[in-house]
This record gives sequence, C-alpha cells and structure tokens, in this order.
Amino acid sequence: MTPPVLNPQQTNPQQTNPQQTQQIEMAAVLERYRTESGRTLLGLLDESPLLLIFLRHFGCSFCRQTLDDVSRIREQIEARGIRPVFVHLGTPERAKPYFDYYHLSDVERVSDPEASLYASSVFQIPRKNVFTQFLVPAVWKAWLLGAVRKHGIGMIKEDADQMPAVFYLRERAIVQEYRYKTIADRPDYLKLIA
Repeated sequence: MTPPVLNPQQTNPQQTNPQQTQQIEMAAVLERYRTESGRTLLGLLDESPLLLIFLRHFGCSFCRQTLDDVSRIREQIEARGIRPVFVHLGTPERAKPYFDYYHLSDVERVSDPEASLYASSVFQIPRKNVFTQFLVPAVWKAWLLGAVRKHGIGMIKEDADQMPAVFYLRERAIVQEYRYKTIADRPDYLKLIA
C-alpha cells in the first residue's frame, strides 16, 4: 500500500484532511481484495479509474440484466479510460458461465461470497429482505416488461437479500455512486462516469 503523501507542514498522519482520510481508508480496503486474475483492486485503481459494479445473486433476472447492460456499453466505458470491474457473491466457477454468456469473460471480477466488500466501511451496501422487494410495483413492472422473459430466473445460491450498487472510483476515492432503491433499478452507467 502506498502511504499518503504529506505536505511539509503536515508531519503527523493524524492531521490528514477528510479527502486524504477517505483515500487512506479506500486503499486499506481495496488492498485486501483480489480479482479472479490475482490483481488487487487497489492496483487496478492506481492504474486507471474503475466502475465497480456490485451484483446480486446470479439467479436474479436483474443481475443478469446488469451484465447485459454493461456488456452493451463496455466499449464506451473503456473508451473513457475507465475499467469496469464486477464484484459478485458467487464462486469463480459459478460466475464464469454468466460472464462468458454476456461476453465479459476478460473483465476483472472479485468473488465475494461472504459479502465482506459489500459490507466494508467504504461501501456499506445494505441488505434488504427480498420478500419486501416483491411488494414494490416498480419491481413487478420491470419483471413484466421483460427482465424475466429476456434474462430468465435461476436458482438462488447466493444471498438473495444483498442489494447491488455501482461506484465510480478515481484516485482512491468515490467520485459517483448509485445505490439501488429496488432490485429493479437500472442505473445510467454512462451518466455516472460523465
């Protein structure tokens, strides 16, 4: 981990400003997580900005819809010098067929079955009872408008209560974030990184 850069008047790390504190905390968290290729998230972030996409379980139609959406705009994301990186709740073996199907085989991804990165102090992505989501009209509308027809429903093998989120990271800080209100939300990824 690269230590924070202190200016000449700042000899005590306790005197860091809030932005530096966030960067230090971000670095400490991201250094602990490796992608399936073996790279640390911190190493990836120090190379280029990241669009860090936290998925729900692979049995979820909306999780698959997210993979499809990002796959369709991947070139536009990467053309801006931003690397899409996924965090998922499955094992690498469980995740591989989904990423292969949506032509995202070579995209960096983190397997986080315990959801520890989701719950980390940096991201704090909540869990919501999945059954309360079934009471939300927007979820039913999204299902009926094609999420189920196009992406199907699968077996729930991961935490169905874990909510997704998207973070645009640059220079060891969160620049923009999208926190889902319902499982059916569809973030505008390009607007998020604009």
